[in-house]
Amino acid sequence: MGLIFHTDEQGTDAWRDSRRGVITGSMFKVARDKTAKGLPSAKALTYAMDTARERCGGKAQDVYVNAAMRFGTEQEPLARAAYIAATGLQAEQVGFITTDDGKFGLSPDSLVGPNGGLEIKTIVSSNTLFTAVVDGDVSEYIDQVNGYMWLLGLDWVDLVLWVPDLADAGMALNIRRVHRDEDAIEKLEADLIAFEKLVSDYEAKLRRLGVANEPELLAA
Repeated sequence: MGLIFHTDEQGTDAWRDSRRGVITGSMFKVARDKTAKGLPSAKALTYAMDTARERCGGKAQDVYVNAAMRFGTEQEPLARAAYIAATGLQAEQVGFITTDDGKFGLSPDSLVGPNGGLEIKTIVSSNTLFTAVVDGDVSEYIDQVNGYMWLLGLDWVDLVLWVPDLADAGMALNIRRVHRDEDAIEKLEADLIAFEKLVSDYEAKLRRLGVANEPELLAA
C-alpha cells in the first residue's frame, strides 16, 4: 500500500485533519484488545465507534493530556539528541504518515537510516521503570513498534526508554532494539484489518442514519 507523508505542524488544524478517522499507531494495542472469548473489548469498541464518528465528519471525545504526557513531549528532543550521541546514528524526524486510503497512520519519533526507526518513551512512573527498564518487559509498546515495521517496511526499531531524573546515575538512556518478527507482524496486520472492518461497519451504520434523516425521506 502507498504512503502519504504529512508535514503539518503538530497541534494545527491541518495536523488534526490528517488524523481524523485514522487508526493510529499509538492506538494499535487498544484496537487489538479482546475479551477472554476473543471478541473486541469495550475499549476496542469505543475506539472503533469514535473513529467511525470522525470519518463521518464528527468529533470524538478529546484525548486527555496529563502532565506526564506533556513532560514526555518536552523531553523527546533531549532523548533523541542523547540517542544520536550514544549511537552515532542519524535520526531523521518525520511527520504523520498515513496509508494512501487514510485508514491507518503512525508518527514514529524518527527514521534511522534506510531500514530503522526510533520510538521514544519518557519513563515517569516507578512501576514502568521497573517493568520496562529493569525487567525488560516492553510488551506495552510492541504493537506500536511492530506497526512501524509493518507499514514502513522497517527491519528494526530502537525503543528508547528515557529516564531523565536518573541522568546523574548514568541511567537516563536505555535502548531496546526490536527486530522485525514476521509472525508477529502478520498477526498484527490481521487483527488491525479486522478492526478496520469493524470501524467501517460502524461508519456505514452512521451514514445510513444520515440518509434516513434526509427531508424528502422524512416527508414520505
